[in-house]
Amino acid sequence: MADTAEKSLIGVAGRRLHVARWHVGEAEHRPLLMLNGIGMNLELLAPLARALPEREVICFDMPGIGSSPDPIIPYTIPNMALTMAALLDRLDIAEVDILGISWGGALAQQFAFQHRARTGSVVLAATAAGATMVPGNPSMLAHMADPLEYTVERTLKRNLASIYNGGGSARVSLNAAKAPSPLGFSYQMASFATWTSVPFLPLLRVPVMVMADEEDQLVPPSNAHFLHNAIPHSRIEMFNGGGHLFMLSQREKFVASMRAFLDDEAAAA
Repeated sequence: MADTAEKSLIGVAGRRLHVARWHVGEAEHRPLLMLNGIGMNLELLAPLARALPEREVICFDMPGIGSSPDPIIPYTIPNMALTMAALLDRLDIAEVDILGISWGGALAQQFAFQHRARTGSVVLAATAAGATMVPGNPSMLAHMADPLEYTVERTLKRNLASIYNGGGSARVSLNAAKAPSPLGFSYQMASFATWTSVPFLPLLRVPVMVMADEEDQLVPPSNAHFLHNAIPHSRIEMFNGGGHLFMLSQREKFVASMRAFLDDEAAAA
């Protein structure tokens, strides 16, 4: 089984997306599609993908993030969910489990609502219901509002370290981080600011596991409890000391919990 990803630039729905696939052809389980946080390139999730050798793992950079070219026009989260479906068509994949992290958790919620038949189980990590979320630390949010803080290479890793590690006692290596373009970062921020999942959360009919960290200062844990209470039959698991990127800083525990959830739901299906 390959430890490195197969990477390609795929044209889909009028966009070109940088796509990575690990463990291609592993048919033991449904493929897992990982959706990353705002401004984060897919290489940052490689440790998670490598920790799941028993299933194919897919990840892609949002437009203007990582190695995906800038979007030509702004996009919405529902529009990006349609793009995801078109990408799965191009990859000849009918159904996926989804891990949505932070901003990617918003896209995961939208995709599960729009494309129920293509959605297996969903893990929502360090995420919220959109514009209605309980806000995080004001000083962190102020940094997030300034694209130059993230699109200038010399400040990117410093700011990612302070924001994404904020609140956690553990630390995450951000050496693989790439600066997003100002346009890509701004469009991604704007798409979240105008979106909410609140109206459709009670209508979700897929297995959902909500995961959050008690010390997350960017997306406070109260958001996880809101999602759990709003999504029928969802599960919740709280971590402690991992900060916003607890899925990376406490990778072994996170992967074990996610694997158990995905395997349980697959066996029950």
